[in-house]
Amino acid sequence: MMTKTIANVPNITADRIAGRATNYAAGTHIPPHSHAGHQIVHAISGVMRVFAQDASWVLPPGRGLWVPATVRHEIRCLDRVEMRTVYLDGSFRFDRPQVQVIGISPLMREILVRLAEGCDPQQLPHLRALVLAEISTLAVEPFRLPMPRDERIQRLVTHLRDCPADAATLSEWAVRLGLSQRSLIRRIRAETGLSFRELRRQARINAALELLALGQPVTGVALDVGFESPSAFAHAFRVVTGSTPRQYRP
Repeated sequence: MMTKTIANVPNITADRIAGRATNYAAGTHIPPHSHAGHQIVHAISGVMRVFAQDASWVLPPGRGLWVPATVRHEIRCLDRVEMRTVYLDGSFRFDRPQVQVIGISPLMREILVRLAEGCDPQQLPHLRALVLAEISTLAVEPFRLPMPRDERIQRLVTHLRDCPADAATLSEWAVRLGLSQRSLIRRIRAETGLSFRELRRQARINAALELLALGQPVTGVALDVGFESPSAFAHAFRVVTGSTPRQYRP
């Protein structure tokens, strides 16, 4: 699949808020960049993978991505994406210093679409006030997969993300990476804050989210990402997300 590079420069108005509606083809790559203002990325359709702050996220349709001002980030569109983005002046202060996938309420969705697709300028102050009020209430979705700085643990995480069905054990990975089992356990915990089991589960759930959002059937997704049965998949999915896999299918 051909990768495209897209420039994306926001235009925040005197009202300190701006919206943009953009459609991207499958395979589009929005290269690493940052904005002076805060950003809420929302797709009304399509799935994105986002890289920022030593981590990656899956952004299914209907969720939002909160990107604080000046944070460098990169986006890859896994299929055709209808993106509706809102930019907020960097002088606004929020208690959200990290990139996060956030739930989008029905009200917030309509506000984002209205801002992105155009509205009466007289409505801007009111829509801005609603956005500011809603941001503080939006729940964080547990879709973060850490990307370690340690080269060998980074290799492990990248493989777990890209080949989630690989059932190699901790001891087998220790051999692959040239580490003792004890050293590998310590390094994984230090770099990711997770155990090997938790890290692999998170990688598998993130991979499953991508496939579910693309419309793949639950049973097939369960097996494709390495679970022995749909019931084991459903249990792990609920542990991580608090929801069922079917809730993430379009």
